This record gives sequence, C-alpha cells and structure tokens, in this order.
Amino acid sequence: MTTNVRYKSRLVKSVDGEDQEKQYVGFATLPNQVHRKSVKKGFDFTLMVAGESGLGKSTLVNSLFLTDLYKDRKLLNAEERINQTVEIIKHTVDIEEKGVKLKLTIVDTPGFGDAVNNAECWKPITDYIDQQFEQYFRDESGLNRKNIQDNRVHCCLYFIPPFGHGLRPVDVEFMKALHEKVNVVPLISKADCLTPSEVKKLKDRVREEIDKFGIKIYQFPDCDSDEDEEFKQQDKELKESTPFAVIGSNTVVEAKGQRVRGRLYPWGIVEVENQSHCDFVKLRNMLIRTHMHDLKDVTCDVHYENYRAQCIQQMTSKLTQDSRIESPIPILPLPTPDAETEKLIKMKDQELKRMQEMLQKMQQQMHEQEQ
Repeated sequence: MTTNVRYKSRLVKSVDGEDQEKQYVGFATLPNQVHRKSVKKGFDFTLMVAGESGLGKSTLVNSLFLTDLYKDRKLLNAEERINQTVEIIKHTVDIEEKGVKLKLTIVDTPGFGDAVNNAECWKPITDYIDQQFEQYFRDESGLNRKNIQDNRVHCCLYFIPPFGHGLRPVDVEFMKALHEKVNVVPLISKADCLTPSEVKKLKDRVREEIDKFGIKIYQFPDCDSDEDEEFKQQDKELKESTPFAVIGSNTVVEAKGQRVRGRLYPWGIVEVENQSHCDFVKLRNMLIRTHMHDLKDVTCDVHYENYRAQCIQQMTSKLTQDSRIESPIPILPLPTPDAETEKLIKMKDQELKRMQEMLQKMQQQMHEQEQ
C-alpha cells in the first residue's frame, strides 16, 4: 500500500517577534542538495574536433567558448605538411560562469585528411578513444575509485568541407569508424561560402548519405510531454538543422551601429550569432545549454558500456581458455590385446605357476630333512 504524505510549511515565532516561514522538512530539497554538490565539485567535458586543415576548427572552438586555446600553435609550411601524420593534441582550460566551473578539454587532430594517401588516417583517433576507455576501466576497477578523472571523449565535431557535393569517401569511413565509440556531430564548415539554397541542398544530401551508409550520428533525445512549448520548439529546430552549417569568427566588427562578432567582406558582413546567417547559436546552445549532460550520459551508458562489456567478455574467454590448458591430461584407456598376445600371456602365467609349485616342493623337502 502506498501512502501519499505532503509536508506543509509551518509558521514559527522568531526571537524578535516577527513571523517567518520555516522551510518544510522533506525530500523535495534533494534537487537543491544535488545542485549545490555538483556546483561545488564542478563539471568536465571533453570535445574532439576533426577535419582537414583550413576548415576553421580552431576559430570555431574559440568562438564557442570565448577563449584562445591555440595562441601557441605553430603553423606548418607546405614542405612540413608533406610528412605530417595525424597527431592528438589536448588543450585544457578552466572556465567559470556565474559560480559554475567547467573543465573543458579540447582534443585536436592536426594532420587528419591532409595526406595524399588517407587510408586509415582515422586509426590514431580511434586508438586514442579506446585508450581513454581503457584507462577509465582500469581506474574504475582499482582501489581508489573516489578521484577518477573522466577523460573519455563525450562529443566529436566532424567538419565537412562546403566545396563538394556531399560526403567524401574519407568522411564516410571516418564516421563509420567512430560512430559506435563517440557521439558524432557533423558540421558544414565555412557556410558563408554558400548561398542559403546551396546550404539547404547540401544538408539534404548529407542527411541522405548518412542514412544510406548506415552512419549513426548523435540523436537528440525526444522531449518529455511536460516540457514547455519553447523547449519543444527549440528541440525541433535543432533536429531539423543537423548537420549544422557554422561560421566562426573572433573578430568584432560594426554592423548597423552595433559591435558584433562576424566576418567583414567587400559585399557585407556575416554575423556569427545571427541565426539567419548560420547555425552557430544552435550549435552553442546544444553543446553548452541543453545537451551537454545528455552527451555525457550517452557516452557513459552506451559507448563506454559497450566497451566494458567487450573487455569483460574477452577476460572471461581468456580465463576459460587458460583453465583448459592448465587442467591435468586425462588417462587414456589401454588398447585391447589381440588373440596371439593373449595366448603368450597365458603361457607365461602357466610357466610361472609351475615354477612356484616346484619351489614349494623344494622348501618342503628341506624342512623334512632338517627334522
């Protein structure tokens, strides 16, 4: 039987005689407790950016988080890029906004897609993601489980060039290699190179090819029925905007008497935060405001659990195999003798029996002589 109990607030007399309302005692304060604990502990988020050079990855990341993560970066010349391989570079920055601390880790992949032969150029990236899963699995299985650092990749922004007519083979192979390890969010970079009709056409083409090749990109969760209409409309716009057509800029320009972040061209100004120009604001809201926690949940509950299940299965099969090898060798039954061998055995038994009888007679005779 279930009993519904409602705690009511009570009026108590304060020391100075004024009435004040005492907070009721009950579990309705649990969200506040969780909020205070989470804010005190802080949050961490790991974002990976992938795509060939020149697509504006660094500019977009700096625009999203209003920071400069690439101030010490060295630009390579054409000769140095010939022998360049795919690298994994981590940038970590602590961001604080209204008392909430966020430890942001950006995983950059310079060299991806820049070589003449890009066969399996995504291998270092998949190895890095697996290494973070392996490290977390070891920490989780160890003795000190309180201070586990979560370096798992929670989201991967994949930059698609705007110059083609859809996905290239390297784009398809990259996303298929990563879609079961990390949340892949495709982006159309440098969308100011295209007209609005061209952006729409390219988005439709990319969506068709994603379905055609069976690529599993990040799926936005469905809204609950009790959500307000504004949130439902925002979620609908996010789903319709995938892949996001983005523009990045860290330059402040003046447009219509206002200073905005954008790009200045001879024919006009492209405003980064103008939703009629690009999907930058939608991407920022998705990453920071609405779906950051869901990205972490999907990473933990789906991608990491799949990796963990595979590890446990491999460990179990290895233990079973080792136990079979170390088990004692079974004793095999002796072969059945044939008729000739059996005849020889009988003859030997009879001869041995006669010798025993003769020995007994001799012993008896000796005993009689002594008497």
